Amino acid sequence: MAERCALVSQRCESVTSFVPFQDEEEGVDTGDGCDEWSSGKALVKPSDQLELTEAELKEEVTRILTANNPHAPQNIVRYSFKERSYMTTSVVDQMSVHFVLEGSLLHQDSDEARRLRATPAEGGGEVDEEDRPDSVASKADMKEANVTNQFNFSERASQTLNNPLRQRSCQTEPPPRSTFGATANQWEIYDAYAEELQKQERNKEKQKAATSKKENEKSKKKTLLMETQNDDLTKMGEVAKILERMVTQNIFDDIAKDFKYFEDASDEFRDQKGTLLPLWKFQYDQAKGLSVTALCWNKKYQDLFAVGMGSYDFRQQGRGMLVFYSLKNSAFPEYIYPTDSGVLCLHIHEQHSYLVAVGFYDGCVAVYNLKNEGLEPMYESTAKTGKHTDPVWQVCWQNDDMDNNHNFYSVSSDGRVVSWTLVKNELVFTDIITLSLQACGTSFDFHKHIDYLFLVGTEEGKMHKCSKTYSSQFLETYDAHSMAVDAIKWNHFHPKVFISCSSDWTVKIWDHTINTPMFTFDLNAAVGDVAWSPYSSTVFAAVTTDGTVHVFDLNVNKYEAICQQPVVAKKKTKLTHVEFNPIHPILIVGDDRGSVRSFKLSPNLRKKPKVKKGQEQPKNPEVEVAKMEKLLSLLREPELGPA
Repeated sequence: MAERCALVSQRCESVTSFVPFQDEEEGVDTGDGCDEWSSGKALVKPSDQLELTEAELKEEVTRILTANNPHAPQNIVRYSFKERSYMTTSVVDQMSVHFVLEGSLLHQDSDEARRLRATPAEGGGEVDEEDRPDSVASKADMKEANVTNQFNFSERASQTLNNPLRQRSCQTEPPPRSTFGATANQWEIYDAYAEELQKQERNKEKQKAATSKKENEKSKKKTLLMETQNDDLTKMGEVAKILERMVTQNIFDDIAKDFKYFEDASDEFRDQKGTLLPLWKFQYDQAKGLSVTALCWNKKYQDLFAVGMGSYDFRQQGRGMLVFYSLKNSAFPEYIYPTDSGVLCLHIHEQHSYLVAVGFYDGCVAVYNLKNEGLEPMYESTAKTGKHTDPVWQVCWQNDDMDNNHNFYSVSSDGRVVSWTLVKNELVFTDIITLSLQACGTSFDFHKHIDYLFLVGTEEGKMHKCSKTYSSQFLETYDAHSMAVDAIKWNHFHPKVFISCSSDWTVKIWDHTINTPMFTFDLNAAVGDVAWSPYSSTVFAAVTTDGTVHVFDLNVNKYEAICQQPVVAKKKTKLTHVEFNPIHPILIVGDDRGSVRSFKLSPNLRKKPKVKKGQEQPKNPEVEVAKMEKLLSLLREPELGPA
């Protein structure tokens, strides 16, 4: 046994180098050559080893470098509160620290450096004279420090910013938990449901309140926007209206000068006869095909007048229109109100000039307020509120009643004379008088001085003097005309005189105390309208269907007109209405084609009574009354004395 070991040792000494190898069966690296020899396995020769290394060197080996730490554990487990169990984490910290060195250098200006420099002195040790800061040697060795510029100093050195480390791993915090236990009874469940319903109702109310607030705010904003827009539009409309008036006045400058300054000097050679000077013509394009059925001047604004549009032909009834013109602008109306039924009559309130009463062909009456926006009337009668069953031929404002309510009267072909009172938001009617079944009312007029007295003209040609207080009978009946009475007008000055006209070609002047007419004039054509002048008790005008305007002055000529002038170019055009201006010496005439013409009266048509030199012209209406009374006294039959 000793000899075998010696032999092995000799063999081991003879082998200078060897390559360890792995056991094929066990896969264990054995580095001890003696053991290999003892196990019976052959060793690799040195020459073979060199050949293997050269082959391995020539062989290309691909290696992939990764940042993974080979020593990092792969089976880290953490507790998950969500899953309520331990779960393996996929995120592992791969950073490996190779070298750590804590430095011992301190900044000389730091607090710690100052404490270290001060420790020898505080310890009470001896300090060499050379080491003292106030010694000459130390002062010599010390160099004056360079003081940096305090204003624009910048260091050259800079230090890079280290990026902060970031980790993908995160750990959730456990959610809060609480243990609850209670017994649920039927009434507790009911109370819980009731409380929940109350909460839902309160939330709904809050939402409704919020939505209502938002809607109110939106509506307020819209109204504000609309008001601002309307204000802007109204301002623009006013400016445009003024510009339009300026342009039209510039275009018709010669007419405006004639209206204000022209006086026909040729009247001196016409033997007391006069003429009509044509001025403006008013026509609205949308009113073509309609007839002028009513005219009325505004007593407060003397340049403004209203025109009613409709049709007198019962076979051609349809729409109507209410328009307002101004002498300052003849190109376009100031106000326009379209109506579903034809307008037959209108009247403007004398004190409240913005209120206009209108009568329609379908039997309705309405009140328009020019101050209100919109095209609808402020008041309108219906079948429930006592509207007429036939066309309304005339309306007239009266004085306010005892309760200061506005009221007006209307007459219709149904034989009723009705009083309409404006009460709050409705019209209240009262039947004043009812004519006989055969007598259809066509016109009426109220006395200028006696409030209760009025006249009614009928379709059969008769006229009735009536009173507001006696509704059962007439005060007087006049056999006036052989055809329908188209107009009745009380004289503006004389309290007993009134005038009437009819389609029987005649115009008659009456004293209401006498059954027979005082004057009768045959105009050779159907008379559409008649009107007294506001400046003289003896001057009146009438229009006929042949297109002629007749102006009479009884003080000048009691038998014929002092002016007979055709005013339309077409022979088929019929004149329907005439009205004098309250203060200006002009009159307006309407025809059946929807146009209105204005004319200026020549000096002979508006003569004033002569006075002696040095005396002023009397302005008392008694002078006009005396002038008419003088004419009537010549026609009245003298009273017979005793035999």
